[in-house]
Amino acid sequence: MRHRGWLALAAGLDALGVCLFAAWIDRERAGFLSTQLGLLAMLVAIYLSLGWLFGSFTLVKIRRLRWDQLVLRLAITSATTIATGAVLGWLLRAPPEVTLLHRGSLLPLFTLAALWSGGVRLWLRRLAHSTQQDPWIIVSLPGEQEAIRAEWERIGALRTPSIHVLAEGCSQLESRPGSSGLALSQGVLNQPDGLDSCSRILAEGRPITSLALAAEKELQRIPPRWVGDQWLLFSDRREQGGGSFERQLKRYADVMVSLLLLLLCAPLLAVAAALIRLSDGGPVLYRQWRTGLQGKRFEVIKLRTMVSDAEEEGEAIWSGPNDRRITPVGHWLRRTRLDELPQLINVLQGEMSLIGPRPERPELETDLERCIPNYRLRHWIRPGLSGWAQVNMPYTSTLEDAELKLSYDLFYLRNGSVWLDLLILLKTIKIVLKAAGR
Repeated sequence: MRHRGWLALAAGLDALGVCLFAAWIDRERAGFLSTQLGLLAMLVAIYLSLGWLFGSFTLVKIRRLRWDQLVLRLAITSATTIATGAVLGWLLRAPPEVTLLHRGSLLPLFTLAALWSGGVRLWLRRLAHSTQQDPWIIVSLPGEQEAIRAEWERIGALRTPSIHVLAEGCSQLESRPGSSGLALSQGVLNQPDGLDSCSRILAEGRPITSLALAAEKELQRIPPRWVGDQWLLFSDRREQGGGSFERQLKRYADVMVSLLLLLLCAPLLAVAAALIRLSDGGPVLYRQWRTGLQGKRFEVIKLRTMVSDAEEEGEAIWSGPNDRRITPVGHWLRRTRLDELPQLINVLQGEMSLIGPRPERPELETDLERCIPNYRLRHWIRPGLSGWAQVNMPYTSTLEDAELKLSYDLFYLRNGSVWLDLLILLKTIKIVLKAAGR
């Protein structure tokens, strides 16, 4: 089962637990639950939403679970739900017969729900571990083994698949029971007898794939060094003039959502602009050249978060952790991602999309293209305000981070869709609400 399946199962079991405990508590208090079903559904939605916000569902899929993580996240979720229910009861001036909003119901209900959710997560993790099998046997040359293991364990995998090191040629290739098939590294694919060995294993009824495509399925990213000369895999996803209905729908959504966000966030932008101006008297907006679709340059618009003349010598410098150039107001703006809101103007102008790879500075891309293979593939689609890389990894500040970021961009290039855009949008909202940006 994919990790999203486990997360959906956890959410369903959480909802079931809240409903069962609510029925038991209501019976003990001689209430009338049948008249409060709508309220119960609202409390379940609040509990699940806050659990998503505070990361209680990610406890199911993280590699190493610590007890303090389990207790803290579930305790915060439970306490916040109780507080929200209490405020809701006060606003509605709930009469005595509305037992679900009473303190005597909310406290035991969501305390028991937190204990239930903890048990659910521990059980699902054990079940996932006991049923997990190697989806692929990775076949590599001797010099590739450690690099493959390091890349696989970098982010997201619970366990590295078995790696079979090929000692001499491809004659040793064989499919093993308990796996979906073989994932061949670029080095193995380049062996003279590689195709003959693949044909023999395909005849056994087992699939064979490249290491890059196996990573796409299991890690939801494609390391650029594993793509090799297979860049044609991305050719049918290239964004060109005209386009399909889905592309037209994406553009329509970009325009409508951008206009709505600018309207709703106008007061926040006004407050942020005033704070920037009052903090040091410098300009409010900051313009910077970025590389967009098909390598064309455009000026991105942002709220200024650094001191004026942060790059006095004109040299492009990545922003790192605890960067002293970031102002106190800028630190807050970056954490909430409010500094990115003016880029909605770039979206309206057609230079960007709401969802896509983040545009990079041309000065930095010169080195990135030289050091990272297949880097220019990310220019095949319109850059975005948020993207698959931004919701799955921290801020890019090193060459290694840039390569990891590109692996997520390549996944989006091959798998971009309305549903993936919606998932990225939800994850972005979560980051904004938690002020987890940088």
